[in-house]
Amino acid sequence: QVQLVESGGGLVPAGGSLRLSCAASGRTFSAYSMGWFRHAPGKEREFVAGISASGGRTYYTESVKGRFTISRDNAVDTVYLQMNSLKPEDTAVYYCAANVLVASGGGRPDYWGQGTQVTVSS
Repeated sequence: QVQLVESGGGLVPAGGSLRLSCAASGRTFSAYSMGWFRHAPGKEREFVAGISASGGRTYYTESVKGRFTISRDNAVDTVYLQMNSLKPEDTAVYYCAANVLVASGGGRPDYWGQGTQVTVSS
């Protein structure tokens, strides 16, 4: 089992920044690829970004390229999502997930966090 706890969400004006964190506990964090999904009301869940177990490979959905950066620190079992130049359409609940496919769609992760709300005001 892997437990994931997200933090860092909130309300931010358009153009602002937020950094989401996801702290993992349980099985060896460094063995898992990690990723962030988001789910906005009335929309399908979307795979936003992924990072390989070693951190050497990343994936971003087209709409966030150049604005979001995923990273991980295996020494503290945490994955991050730095979000810059936020837009109202980035508003969603953001979920951390473990054992993702680091490619379009994100595959079928084995573990999920509880989610953190990100709201971008216009």
